[in-house]
Amino acid sequence: MVPLFKNGHRRVYSNYRGVTLLSFPEKVYSRVLERRVRPLVEPRIQEEQCGFRPGRETLDQLYTLHRVLEGSWEFSQPVHMCFVGLEKAFDCVPHGILWEVLWEYGVHGPLLRAVRSLYNWSRNLVRIASCKSDLFPVHVGLRQGCPLSPVLFIVFMDRISRCSQGLEGVRFGDHRISSLLFADDVVLLAPSSLDLQHALGHFAAECEAAGMRVSTSKSEAMVLNRKKVACTLPVGGELLHQVEEFKYLGVLFTSEGRMDHEIDRRISSNATDSSNAVYVPICCGEEGAEPEGKALDLPVNLRSYSHLWS
Repeated sequence: MVPLFKNGHRRVYSNYRGVTLLSFPEKVYSRVLERRVRPLVEPRIQEEQCGFRPGRETLDQLYTLHRVLEGSWEFSQPVHMCFVGLEKAFDCVPHGILWEVLWEYGVHGPLLRAVRSLYNWSRNLVRIASCKSDLFPVHVGLRQGCPLSPVLFIVFMDRISRCSQGLEGVRFGDHRISSLLFADDVVLLAPSSLDLQHALGHFAAECEAAGMRVSTSKSEAMVLNRKKVACTLPVGGELLHQVEEFKYLGVLFTSEGRMDHEIDRRISSNATDSSNAVYVPICCGEEGAEPEGKALDLPVNLRSYSHLWS
């Protein structure tokens, strides 16, 4: 295992991510197991989860959240949101609970034993520069860098989300949306502050039961409403900070449901780094014509989420 620095102070160990270095044969074996496990668990995972799933990406969650907020603002329907962050999510998955979850999701017999063998019979060591620690067993956490880990993690998160779901949620068309997940990036949605408190309480309780914890420093509340209202969300004896804007999956959402701030932010970001931008012409005329004065050159980094505001 090699610790890689993320950000913050270099002397704080929590600012490092431990990446597991695997041999080539072990990577191939893990990939084979992943291709055996995924067909069994994929049909059982809820639609709300888009992380580490084939054919899905961050844009799916961004578009869904944007349409929910846009429609709710138009019809004056309040939306109470909690952007939930977990403490060291990948590193806090208890192996014993994970095996039970895999059994519930259809992974049985020799396949389950093969997955368990990657963790039960392995030993780790930490390498920093040329120094190596002694070998030690690990009973908690998934191996970051292993091809099998992503599907194991979303199954584990799906179990938590499924067990914590109640009647809360925001109605959008014929659907009721109570949560959006992209791996461990979670958004809880509710029509009122009380409903959101219940949803967050259930989610936090299921996380605790599964060996994980909601991070109060990473989690924040936001309310979409035409008038300012307070949203009190207690977690672990602390109140979550209420904000007017939040960056979710790299895109800035505001309490007014508008994308103006995000567009301005991307334009400003492009202005400071225009030398690296790739410009693509956008024709405003009919049938692909480029009449004089009606063609725009937009940088690629501005067009990357154009689905949200088009």
